[in-house]
Amino acid sequence: MHTIRLTTALVAAAVAAAVAGGAGCVRSSGEPDSSAPVPPTPAEVVPKDPSQTFDEPSRKPNPQPRTRNDTVSETAPTRTAVIIETTMGTIKAELWDDKAPITVENFLTYVDATFYDGLIFHRVIKGFMIQGGGFDAGMEQKATREQIKNEAAADKKNDRGTLAMARTGVVDSATSQFFINLVDNGFLNHRDETPQGFGYCAFGKVIEGLDVVDKIGAVATGRAGRYDDVPVNQVQIKSIRRAE
Repeated sequence: MHTIRLTTALVAAAVAAAVAGGAGCVRSSGEPDSSAPVPPTPAEVVPKDPSQTFDEPSRKPNPQPRTRNDTVSETAPTRTAVIIETTMGTIKAELWDDKAPITVENFLTYVDATFYDGLIFHRVIKGFMIQGGGFDAGMEQKATREQIKNEAAADKKNDRGTLAMARTGVVDSATSQFFINLVDNGFLNHRDETPQGFGYCAFGKVIEGLDVVDKIGAVATGRAGRYDDVPVNQVQIKSIRRAE
């Protein structure tokens, strides 16, 4: 899996900027990456195979104003909902089957296989995002399925409360790791077809339990082995299931 890391100074600067008025990028956990953007990004964590690496979102303030058309749709499509049970509470999210079919199918494949049960939110950055779905309580990375196509697009924004896929610097590299945006992280949105502008694919949104997401986003973090931004007191994903 892949992850983007920042130096202590950069993280501090990024966090300050985010608290002041914006969001950044997200990656999975991993070793420092000199190619990372000035703020943090969501990336997947590096797997046992050192030839693979996962990106995380970087963080940098760039709030995008919403318009009426951004939040209101003419029809309400049928969408799958999932229940995320954590040691800090329950989160319910609606998945965008209609807007990100490949991403949702991939996520549900992991859900149906109980892949996420017992894993943790291994990367938390206050004022930015919470990331999980790749590491167990011993900070060991779990083997995943193949990487998927990145469905990031202008109509799938990384707004507060949305679920999105972590990835590496390679556009089509997401596997199992996902993150939940704590704020509107406009700089993670799709801007163009270049590797730098492709963005991170949002594929659903929290519809209940956003207060739980915020509580997780406020936990104390530190360094665990070679990984930064790891909660001092682990936050476990007890299970993720389709809503009845």
